[in-house]
Amino acid sequence: MPSDIAIGDTLISLRGITKVFGEGATAFAALKGVDIDIQRGDFVAVMGPSGSGKSTTMNILGCLDVPTEGQFLFRGHHVENLERDQRALLRRRYLGFVFQGFNLLARTTALENVELPLVYRGEEKAARRAAAMAALDKVGLADWWDHTPAELSGGQQQRVAIARAIVTSPDVLLADEPTGNLDTERSIEIMELLTDLNRNAGITVLMVTHESEMAAFAHTIIHFRDGLVEKITENAKRPEVKA
Repeated sequence: MPSDIAIGDTLISLRGITKVFGEGATAFAALKGVDIDIQRGDFVAVMGPSGSGKSTTMNILGCLDVPTEGQFLFRGHHVENLERDQRALLRRRYLGFVFQGFNLLARTTALENVELPLVYRGEEKAARRAAAMAALDKVGLADWWDHTPAELSGGQQQRVAIARAIVTSPDVLLADEPTGNLDTERSIEIMELLTDLNRNAGITVLMVTHESEMAAFAHTIIHFRDGLVEKITENAKRPEVKA
């Protein structure tokens, strides 16, 4: 059983992050001053009740939204003042995304779904096909490359989605309730896959989850409440996963 990779220097830093939606009497402060440091190579679970601010924080970390105030540093560079196109470039180069609903294109094969981020990058066909097949192999679906989502189980669809997220070799994988649509057995399989990618491929994983059983796979657990970080705990008893 491989040991956890060494967690390295600070990859992401949030300081005094606020996010206000609306103006005047209807203004709502979703985040009220969030401070977080995420180390390179960590596996972080973000938890909290609905409305606690965890999803808003993840949208900011994923460069899908910008804070109202505060500093967001990624690899030592300020992100909070980047233009929309610059944030899109950062997403394409350094971030991968996995969603609860899989978000696969229904009429295209697993291989074509995984290729999509490389199409956006302008990669040549042969190179992107090779990279997509390698990504499918990492998630155990190389033999299913020509199947459409309708021909795959929910767990297999989420594996395709993970392959699509890692095909660009991102620094960070952001997973939003990645097991929310799966049964317990398939959920554990997906968590073991994410753990393997974290431990053996060195990908930093940031995951939102409501399920403590899934959060138990993480090394660091951040608890949100009322727009603030309530506490941060380290998990010394991560489950063993299959080699």
